Amino acid sequence: LAQSEARVQALQARIQPHFLFNSLNTIASLVHDDPENAEAATLDLADIFRGSMRRADQLIPLRAELNLARQYLDMEQRRLGERLEVEWRVDDLPLAAAVLPLMLQPLLENAVAHGIQAHPEGGKLTVYGRAEGDQVVITIGNPLAPQGYSAKGHGIAIDNIRERLVYAFGPRAQLLINRDKEQFYAVMVVPYVEHSDH
Repeated sequence: LAQSEARVQALQARIQPHFLFNSLNTIASLVHDDPENAEAATLDLADIFRGSMRRADQLIPLRAELNLARQYLDMEQRRLGERLEVEWRVDDLPLAAAVLPLMLQPLLENAVAHGIQAHPEGGKLTVYGRAEGDQVVITIGNPLAPQGYSAKGHGIAIDNIRERLVYAFGPRAQLLINRDKEQFYAVMVVPYVEHSDH
């Protein structure tokens, strides 16, 4: 058990430096051209990191995880401007559901890197959530990257999240990857367990 907990801590620790590096690059790109937005992005980053400092196996309410996800995408919108359009369809989610911290952010980071930055004109990212029986399902969709486009970290983040999900929730938790001709979808499924502090 101690070895499993250490492994999960290591998985979360692997996310943090990568995310910090990318976030600081975002802020640096704003400092000269848009200092006001750079300041707002710095405050968002501080909030996100505060949320990430919890123990890797500590569950949080879905409401808090969605807030962190929104702050992350706000930061990216400051950098990308009109190139990034975000559609949230999460009104049907049970906000008191227990989830792991920083489960959505790496998926959103991948969606921005592969589906938005990869296209000069940008694109639309969708976050769609619902309860299905005793499960919570969250789908993140983004345009497929152009043929031949490569961005680092995609598979690592997906494997990382899968391992953390199974550790926290057992085999009923899944991270599924789907695609059609134009869109890439990451579908996270977790058992619905109400967070005790909601």
